[in-house]
Amino acid sequence: MERARFRDLLLAILITAGFTAPARAYAPLGHEIVGAIADERLANTPAAAKVRSLLDGLTLAKAALIADEIKGWDNKGVDDPRSFHYSAHLNIDRQLRDFWRANQPTHDLNSAAPSHHWFHYTDVPVIPVQRYRDGSAGRSKWDIVHMVPFCIDVLQGRIPEQNERKVTKPVALILLAHYVADIHQPLHVCAAYFDAEGRATDPDKNKSALADEGGNTFTLELSDEPPRRRGIRKKKFHGFWDYDAVNALFPQVPAALPKKELQAQIDPLKQQLVHDMARRCDGT
Repeated sequence: MERARFRDLLLAILITAGFTAPARAYAPLGHEIVGAIADERLANTPAAAKVRSLLDGLTLAKAALIADEIKGWDNKGVDDPRSFHYSAHLNIDRQLRDFWRANQPTHDLNSAAPSHHWFHYTDVPVIPVQRYRDGSAGRSKWDIVHMVPFCIDVLQGRIPEQNERKVTKPVALILLAHYVADIHQPLHVCAAYFDAEGRATDPDKNKSALADEGGNTFTLELSDEPPRRRGIRKKKFHGFWDYDAVNALFPQVPAALPKKELQAQIDPLKQQLVHDMARRCDGT
């Protein structure tokens, strides 16, 4: 991608993420909002044409969902005949499958090949408050802080597309559209650490400290929630931030609606929000 075009694209996505921070744009609806604002910002520009070419016609709104969608391949792998395909974009599908194979999920932090899950976050300690560069606990060479510039380097040609992580230019753009929103989600970039007694501790001093996994080990019971029915799990703090805070943008839409009806009511409100935020990026 030519540098001027890429600069326009990256600026649009970064400005989008910055202006949508209050929208808590992290779950599918939020990621789509971030991508849609970038689409509107880039409309009728050379960068938009390049995006369409790289993504085989996919919008950034749809591309921004893919890094989470491919987690659906984790249980049975991409070669299972029942695994889903991006059948309308077979070249993209092939590259994403190669990317997944090169970065299969693992819980082994010493694995020679990273898990594609690691690329979405970093766990910088919040106690004591640290900047990313201040320590080592919770960071890795394959966390989101490293993957964002990795994708940029692929798009700008400083890293060849034939790299061991199988991040081609289309894959890099797909990942970047998603990661730029993730890196603005506080629970994707920090963690609290606890000792064996459940007290907050500094993981750089206490090597046995356990992380809260970006709030995933905490559950919430909200005072305004209806009584919890059997089989309904408690809400995780991370999930609350990803979903509930996004849906709170649309308080006029009843949450109990069937999925299709809910989507029909949210779509025009989402489009207006996207337009309003894109105009704010323009300073209008």
